[in-house]
Amino acid sequence: MIEARGLTKRYGATAAVDDLSFTIRPGMVTGFLGPNGAGKTTTMRMILGLDYPTAGMVTVNGKPYAKLASPMREVGALLDARAVHGGRSARNHLLCLARTNHISRRRVDAVLDLVGLANVAGKRSRGFSLGMSQRLGIAAALLGDPEILIFDEPVNGLDPEGIVWIRTLMRSLAAEGRTVFVSSHLISEMENTADHLIVVGRGRLLADSGMAEFIAGSSGQVVLARTPQPDALGRALNAAGATTSTGEPGIVQVRGLTEDVVADIAFANGIRLNHLAPARVSLEQAFMELTADSVDYHGQSPVDTQPAHNGSEA
Repeated sequence: MIEARGLTKRYGATAAVDDLSFTIRPGMVTGFLGPNGAGKTTTMRMILGLDYPTAGMVTVNGKPYAKLASPMREVGALLDARAVHGGRSARNHLLCLARTNHISRRRVDAVLDLVGLANVAGKRSRGFSLGMSQRLGIAAALLGDPEILIFDEPVNGLDPEGIVWIRTLMRSLAAEGRTVFVSSHLISEMENTADHLIVVGRGRLLADSGMAEFIAGSSGQVVLARTPQPDALGRALNAAGATTSTGEPGIVQVRGLTEDVVADIAFANGIRLNHLAPARVSLEQAFMELTADSVDYHGQSPVDTQPAHNGSEA
């Protein structure tokens, strides 16, 4: 279990992490989400004792990381896949870690096989692709067979097969009762992986909830109505304050009204409904809505960058 209480990290006048409190529990995959600069990596570094908090504290199984008797056997972490001596082979990199932590050579071979690097174990890591480096970093995190695992952007550089593999691995580790804490910018992948979410913005906690609860709490809920009179339904719903749009023929997407209200308006206007149901809101939609005010850098829409048309041609 990982517990943060009032965790704060300041760099001068800037608060990278601001009074952050949460608990990461065993038996589930907890996703750590936030825009760039939200404080995710800084938080993970403080968990691992690599950065010291300005205020507050964070503990691993009730102790600061620095006071764990055998850290690698209790916590495995991947923060930077490229943080490997490029002149060492994959096997020798892991052997160095194993020998300094009283871990057997047999375990080194086991994790190399687990992450799919057994066939390249003798190759120097400087020639590895980013995906292979990620696998080596994951092998190092698993080396001590720890109960707690922390992964920062573990799917970077992985191909589709690798993404499915790491997703399955993380979920299987959680199913064994381990604590799995993972950050990622691939929101759609996190939706398939995480059971629980910690969402931060500008260093502050924005959400701490289960995946389904987080998505259900989005105000962007959409109702889908199928009708042979889409234009009439759209006009009636717009008059009631809804925002509507059409997708497939006969389908009206409705925002701002519940299913019951849509049904009542259709009935009052003599409009036949063939189907009425809530549309599924994605994690990405809910995340973008929640963090809209926490994004530091906004790109322009391609539409916004088009030159104004003045009616003349070159």
